Amino acid sequence: MARLWDLRRRPLFHLVLWRLGCARAETQTTEAERDCLARHAAGGSRIAEIGVYHGVTTRRLKSVMDPAGVIVAIDPFPKQRLGFSAHRIIARRQVLTIKSGTVRWMRTTGSQAAKELLAENSRCFDFVFVDGDHSWDGLKSDWEGWRNLIAPSGIVALHDSRLTPIRSLEGAGSVLYVQQVISKDPCFVLVDAVDSLTVFKRRNDSAV
Repeated sequence: MARLWDLRRRPLFHLVLWRLGCARAETQTTEAERDCLARHAAGGSRIAEIGVYHGVTTRRLKSVMDPAGVIVAIDPFPKQRLGFSAHRIIARRQVLTIKSGTVRWMRTTGSQAAKELLAENSRCFDFVFVDGDHSWDGLKSDWEGWRNLIAPSGIVALHDSRLTPIRSLEGAGSVLYVQQVISKDPCFVLVDAVDSLTVFKRRNDSAV
């Protein structure tokens, strides 16, 4: 059993098992975190997710957003040994099972996606879920790129951003950056926190 579990952790082997119906799409979010994300994203017409992985949360967000809305799914999806990304295949199939809404896939990092969207003058996102690089520098790049893309009263949710009894995140760059920088940003106010997820809302009087 241990040997099978080790093999399942390999992306290509997991893809085979998933195609055979012997494995599920994976996520590092808890059920409570996904419920929280869905609650805050409900009805949103412009949504973004940084860090798609297998598309579990992307699928959930797409299912609750405005049926005429757009979700931007951002992930570099690095290629594996055979020259393609097993994670990308699973994610796209997962998300396609939700027929409503439109998905814009951006195969890049969160910070690079922000630069491209700013260049297009694509602003005012209702909801952004940040679950990419959890190092201090990684979250710093995502935050500096995305904070001005969030509309007044818009929501930003950050994963692995607070300590939790079930996960050891002591000293994690993402936790420290939220504590020392984001929580002190005068344009945003804390509105929710579930497990390792922290949710902020942009103030109405905060211009984009």
